[in-house]
Amino acid sequence: MHDESRRIEERVQRLHDQRIKSAIYAATVPFEVEAWQAPGEPVPFEEAAAASYAPFAMGTPWGPPWGTTWFRMRGQVPEEWAGRRVEAVIDLGFVGDWPGNQAEALVHLTDGTPLKAVNPLNQYVAIADPATGGETVEYLVEAASNPDILADNFSKTTPLGDILTAGDKPLYTFRGADIAILDEEVWHLDLDVQVLRELMLELGEHDPRRHEIAHALDRAMDLLDLDDVSGSAPAVREALKPVLSKPAHASAHTISGVGHAHIDSAWLWPIRETKRKTSRTFSNVTSLADEYDDFIFACSQAQQYEWVRDNYPKVWARIQESVKNGQWAPVGGMWVESDGNLPGGEAVARQFIHGKRFFIEHFGIETKGVWLPDSFGYNAAYPQIAKLAGNEWFLTQKISWNQTNRFPHHTFWWEGIDGTRIFTHFPPVDTYNARFSGEEMSRAVRNYQEKGGASRSLAPFGWGDGGGGPTREIMERARRLADLEGSAKVVVEHPDEFFAKAREEYPDAPVWVGELYLELHRATYTSQARTKQGNRRSEHLLREAELWATTAALHAPGYTYPYEKLDRLWKTVLLHQFHDILPGSSIAWVHREAEAEYARVARELQALTAEALTALGAGGTRVFNTSPYDRAEVVRTADGAPVYVEVPASGSAPLADAEPPQPVTVSGRVLDNGLVRVEVAEDGTLSSVRDLRANREVLADQGNLLRLHTDLPNYWDAWDIDKHYKNRYTDLLDASSVTVVEQDPLVGAIRVERDFGKGSKITQTVTVRAGSPRIDIETDIDWHETEKILKAAFPVDIRAPHSSAEIQFGHIQRPTHTNTSWEAARFEVSGHRWVHIGEPGYGVAVINDSTYGHDVSRTVREDGGTTTTVRLSLVRAPRIPDPEADQGRHRFTYALLPGATIEDAVAEGYALNLPLRVADAAGAPAPVVSTEGDGVTVEAVKLADDASGDVVVRLYESRGGRARGVLRTGFPLAGAQITDLLERPLEEAPVDGDGAVPMELRPFQILTLRLRRG
Repeated sequence: MHDESRRIEERVQRLHDQRIKSAIYAATVPFEVEAWQAPGEPVPFEEAAAASYAPFAMGTPWGPPWGTTWFRMRGQVPEEWAGRRVEAVIDLGFVGDWPGNQAEALVHLTDGTPLKAVNPLNQYVAIADPATGGETVEYLVEAASNPDILADNFSKTTPLGDILTAGDKPLYTFRGADIAILDEEVWHLDLDVQVLRELMLELGEHDPRRHEIAHALDRAMDLLDLDDVSGSAPAVREALKPVLSKPAHASAHTISGVGHAHIDSAWLWPIRETKRKTSRTFSNVTSLADEYDDFIFACSQAQQYEWVRDNYPKVWARIQESVKNGQWAPVGGMWVESDGNLPGGEAVARQFIHGKRFFIEHFGIETKGVWLPDSFGYNAAYPQIAKLAGNEWFLTQKISWNQTNRFPHHTFWWEGIDGTRIFTHFPPVDTYNARFSGEEMSRAVRNYQEKGGASRSLAPFGWGDGGGGPTREIMERARRLADLEGSAKVVVEHPDEFFAKAREEYPDAPVWVGELYLELHRATYTSQARTKQGNRRSEHLLREAELWATTAALHAPGYTYPYEKLDRLWKTVLLHQFHDILPGSSIAWVHREAEAEYARVARELQALTAEALTALGAGGTRVFNTSPYDRAEVVRTADGAPVYVEVPASGSAPLADAEPPQPVTVSGRVLDNGLVRVEVAEDGTLSSVRDLRANREVLADQGNLLRLHTDLPNYWDAWDIDKHYKNRYTDLLDASSVTVVEQDPLVGAIRVERDFGKGSKITQTVTVRAGSPRIDIETDIDWHETEKILKAAFPVDIRAPHSSAEIQFGHIQRPTHTNTSWEAARFEVSGHRWVHIGEPGYGVAVINDSTYGHDVSRTVREDGGTTTTVRLSLVRAPRIPDPEADQGRHRFTYALLPGATIEDAVAEGYALNLPLRVADAAGAPAPVVSTEGDGVTVEAVKLADDASGDVVVRLYESRGGRARGVLRTGFPLAGAQITDLLERPLEEAPVDGDGAVPMELRPFQILTLRLRRG
C-alpha cells in the first residue's frame, strides 16, 4: 500500500478547520444591542439596569482598560426555528483563545439572575432546547475590558497594569452578538474528528492504529458534502463509529479527570476583578453541571467562595446545590492557594484553619487534601501541617517546571522535617489547565514515572489562571476518551476517589524527604520587597495582638476578646499570601493595594494591642515581650533614651534600668561591647568582626559587602533569577560618609551613606548594643535601579558543610557544595528569620526582619582555610509585569550574630521581628504560659475560636532534636487537651500535681494544646 499519510492528514485538517467548524451554527439572527459605559469602578446590577443605554453597532470599539461596559441585548427566536437547539453567541472582540486576561462578560436575565459567562472559548448562552419559535430574549451583559498584559509574551513593559497609568483608549472591537441554531450533529462531528485526528498524530508511524484511524477519516471525509455539511454530518459520524468504539487496551493508563478552573486571586488583574471572575467561572460551572450528570468540579480557595456568597447570592445558591448533588467538590481546605515558601508557620496553619472551617460550616464537608497546583515550591513543614489539619493527600503540578532536574516521581510519599508523611501526586499531564488533547494524553502517559508500579494519574481539566473553567467541548472529549484504543482511559471523578485508588494500588510508593524545591521562579523570594515586608510585619503584629488580647481577657475585668476583628485581619493577611501577591509577581495595581492593606492592618493591630495593654491598668510604664524567649536587651523610651531591661518570655517588666554585662565603647570606627568588636572600614564595609568570647575573627573578607548585579532572567522577569546574574556586578565600595551617630554606654552606632547607580542612595547604620553579640544593620534604601539585584554578603571564616535556614515550625539544612545538579540548582533559596552556618563548636547566624531570598556558597582560600559566604537578597528591580517594581523607599534591618547556636538564631530571629514594646500599664500579670525545656518554642497564644474561653497554645520543637519540658500557665488550669489545628480534641494531655503540662516532643513536632481555665 502506498503511504498517503501526509495527504490524509492535510485533508482532514483543512476540512475540519475550514468547513466543519464553520458549519456548527446553522443560522443566525443578530441581537439589537445598546450600551452603557459604567463610570469608574464596577457597579451593582441594579444600578446598571436603571442606566440610560445608547444604540451600539457591531464593529464599534469599546472598553477602556479596566473599564466596565454594560450591553442590553434584545432579540427574538424566529418561528421557523421551532424544534432546534438555539443559543446566544457573543464575541466581544476576543484576543486569542486564553479566557483569563482580556475581555470577559457575565450575562444576566433582566431580573438580575446571572446566567453564564462568555469568553473566547465559551461564547454561547443556552436559550432553548428545543425552541418553540418566537421566544423573546433579553439580556444585560456586564463586560469587563481587562487589558491583555501578556500581549507581547512578557517581552515588553506596559503601563496597562495599573488603572492609574493605563489610559482610556478602547481596547476591543465588538464583533458580534447573535441568536443562533446549534447544529448538534455538526458540533459532535467536529469533536469526533478532533479527538481522532489528535490521537492519530500522537501514535507512532509504525502503529497500525494510526493508519487505521487515518484511512477511516479519509473514507469519512469522502461522505462530507461540502455544499451540505449539516445534511451529510450524520453519515460522516456513522462512518467514524467503528474507530471511535474500539476499546482501550486492558493495560492502558487511567487518567482521573477532575474539572478545575484555576483562578489566581490576583495576578494580571486586581482583587476586585477576581471577585467578578469567580462569578463568571462559577456560573459557567454550575451551568455545565446542569448539562452533564457525570461532570465533577473541584474548587479550592475559601476566600473565593466567600466573595461569591457575599456578592452573587444566586450563584452561591447554585454552588450549594451542585455540592449537594455531588458534582461540585470543595478541595484544598485553605483560605487561598498561598505561596508555598514565604508565609510563616502560624500563617500556614491559619490558611487551613480558616479554609477548612469555611467548607465545614457552609457545606458540611471536611476537605481531605491539599490542592496547590501552582505555588512556587513547597516548604518541608507542609506534610505535618497538612496532616494536623486533617488532610490525607497533597497535590501540586508546578515542580514539572523545573529548569534543571526532572523530579523522579509522580506518586509518592512526601516526608517532612519532623518525619510526617503525606500521600502526594504530581499530574504527569504537566498542566492544571488540561483539555484532553491528544498531545496531553500522550504526554501524561509518556511522562508517568511510576510505570510498572502504578497505572493511574490525575488531570485537572478546564481553562484557568484567569478562570474560565471546563467547557462542554472538554466534557465531550472526556466521554470519547473514556475507553478508546490507542489512548489512555479517562474517568471523571472526585479527587478523593483518585487518591484512594492510587494509594490502594501503590501503597509502597517511593518517599521524597524534605522540601519540594522549584528550580525556577527563585526571584519570588525577593521581588516587591514592600509586599513581603508587609506580610512579615503583619504576621508578627497578629501574634502580638493575640497574646496581649488573651492576657487582657484573662486578667482585665470587662475586657472583651476581639474575635471578629482578629478573624477579619487574619483573613486579609491570608488573602495577600496568595501565590502571585506575596511572591511579587503581580501587576502594579495589586502591589499598590497590598501595601495599602498592610498599612491598614498594621494600624488596626497596633490599636488592638494598645487597647489590650491599656485594659491591664494605667499608672506605670512597662516593657512587654511578645517573644517566646526571655530577653535582656536595650529598649528605647518614649523620648528615645536607651534603657537596658530584662523581660521574661511572653511577659512584661517595669521600665527600669538593669545592669548590662559591659558598656559599649566607640573608638574611631570601632564598636566594642565586651562580647564583639566591630570595625567599619573607610569604604563602609565591615573590615573585622571579632568574637571576644571565642577569641576568633568571624569574617574571612569584607563583611556587609553590597554587590549590585545585573539581573535579566531569560523569561518571567518578576519570577526568575537565572544563574548568569552572578557574572556581572559592581561592588559598592565608595561610601560618601562613615560617621559615628551614637556613642552611649548602651548603644554604639556608625552610619554609612552611599550613592550609586541611577540616583539610588543607601544609608546603613551599624549598631552594637550592650549585652548582645548581635550586630544590627539598619538599612534605608532609596532605590531607582532597573533590572538589578542588590545583595549583602557576609564571608565567614567557617567550614560549613551545610547551611540551616528557618522555615515554618523549624529549619531545613541545605548542602553548601554543588556535587550534583540538584545542589547546583539551589543557587538561590528561601528562608525566614535566620540563616545559620557552623562547624563543630562554632556557628554564625544572619538574622533579618523582612528578607526571604539568599544564597550560601563555600570556597577554600589560599591559606587552606574555608570561607562560607551568606548573601541576603535585599531588593530587585524587574520591569515585567510591573515596570516600577520596587522603586522608591525601603527600610529594613538585618543582623550578624557571631558565636550563634541554632537556638540562639531562633531566639534572636524572634527578637528582631518582635521588638520590645514600651507602654503605659500598671498591671503585672504572669505570662499566659511559660515553658521549661530546651527547644520548646511557643508560636501562638490565643483564645479558642469557639469563644469558650479556653486558651489555645501552639508550640513546636525548634532545634531539630528531642525536647522534654513542661508548660505552666499564668491562670488556674482545670485540664488540657491535645488538639488538631482546628482545635478539635485528639487526646487528653497530662497535668501534673503542680498544675503543669509535661511534654515530650520529637524533632520539629508541632503541638497544639487547649487549656481549660479553672
